[in-house]
Amino acid sequence: MKKIIAIDLGSNSLRILKFDCENKKRVGEFHKTVKTADGLSQTGEISHEALERVVTALNEAKEQLDFSNCRVKAVTTEAIRQAKNGNEILKSIQERTDIEFEVIDGKIEATYALKAVEYRLKMLNEKPKSFMIADIGGGSTELLFYYGEGNSLSKSFPIGIITLTQKFHTLQEISEAIPLLMKPMKEYYNEVISEYGEVELFIATAGTPTTVASMKLGMEYATYDGERIHGTRLSQKDLVKQLMKLLEMSKEERVKAVGVGRDDFIASGILIYDELYTIGGFKYSMVIDDGIREGVAYSSC
Repeated sequence: MKKIIAIDLGSNSLRILKFDCENKKRVGEFHKTVKTADGLSQTGEISHEALERVVTALNEAKEQLDFSNCRVKAVTTEAIRQAKNGNEILKSIQERTDIEFEVIDGKIEATYALKAVEYRLKMLNEKPKSFMIADIGGGSTELLFYYGEGNSLSKSFPIGIITLTQKFHTLQEISEAIPLLMKPMKEYYNEVISEYGEVELFIATAGTPTTVASMKLGMEYATYDGERIHGTRLSQKDLVKQLMKLLEMSKEERVKAVGVGRDDFIASGILIYDELYTIGGFKYSMVIDDGIREGVAYSSC
């Protein structure tokens, strides 16, 4: 089939891309905050409410994008990996939407992210010899190191914006706990760097970096444009500035800025993001709005 529907069900978001393999063009896309991992850290299960949000969003996407005459490739990540009722949830989704999901591990997740980033770097005419990708998700964060064709390594860490937010009561508590929680990431970073050398570029993907970049560029959720995000440089000061701005907003203003369902978690994401700068001593990061769904599409083509 010439067209592929690539679906990424993450711990917070459902992201879908309709892609024309023959012409290498995006035909349509769909994004919805479904909070798959909401309550997971307390119960160990995906809730009925989360299941309903996912099913509703998938059926909405089928109407909007027209899945007929398309090959569908659907993957899901950390929330379903962690959940005791993960298989049961996927079976229910398939019965109600006709979409079968594959649970992928952190390594495959990182491979898809790398494929998407490499594709975008070519389009941006950026040619770093080495880079680190941080994919900050709802239930996990993946670090991927690239040192040239066929030379990459990655690791997934079970710390994400939803699980982190729901584990602590306040942002202050999260801020104090972050260095210890992210110590395994720091150790992994140091291991890789001591063996392979410093990376030329820090690349950040997923909702937190793209949200901070969009705020810096003066966009709101309703006016978000992924094409403007690609290649945006963010310093650690940019993160602090946008976090302060978010904290000063009312609930309504925050929802307008970052979207429904993301407003409660974005501050935690910024704290994870900020710690990554500290771990690597990075002066800035490059933000790319392509991720797993793009990687799935390109690989499937």
